[in-house]
Amino acid sequence: MLVLLARQWCHFPEDVVQEAFLKLSSVVPEPSNPAAWLFRVVRNAAISAGRSERRRGKHEARHSQSNPDWFVHDTAQRLDAGTAVAAMQQLPLEEREVMIAHLWGGLTFEEIAEVMATSSSSAHRLYAKGLAQLRVLLGEVHAP
Repeated sequence: MLVLLARQWCHFPEDVVQEAFLKLSSVVPEPSNPAAWLFRVVRNAAISAGRSERRRGKHEARHSQSNPDWFVHDTAQRLDAGTAVAAMQQLPLEEREVMIAHLWGGLTFEEIAEVMATSSSSAHRLYAKGLAQLRVLLGEVHAP
């Protein structure tokens, strides 16, 4: 319920709810009605987070318009987010998990292996297999 409440005002409601629970764990004395206290804290934090997101978005948009492009955009090689997400969702869960942990999480294959309770070579193999499948799904290479 708290995530649904926060989602009304900001893009990252889970973060807001987590912060509220962390605050609750350190509040002395404990609130007499923790549920109501959490709703109030989540609502206020979500409104504040939403304002920050909008402010940051406006600032970034203004700044990007005032600066020249640093890179030449190759429209022939453009990949839209929807296509990428659809391709990622077609991968088996383990391969997708390894790719996300490595590419977006910045984890090494050793760290991924520890999280997944496997070997680093297995994590690397899953990554390579997922990457190869993505290339096929996105039309970069033809299936063997």
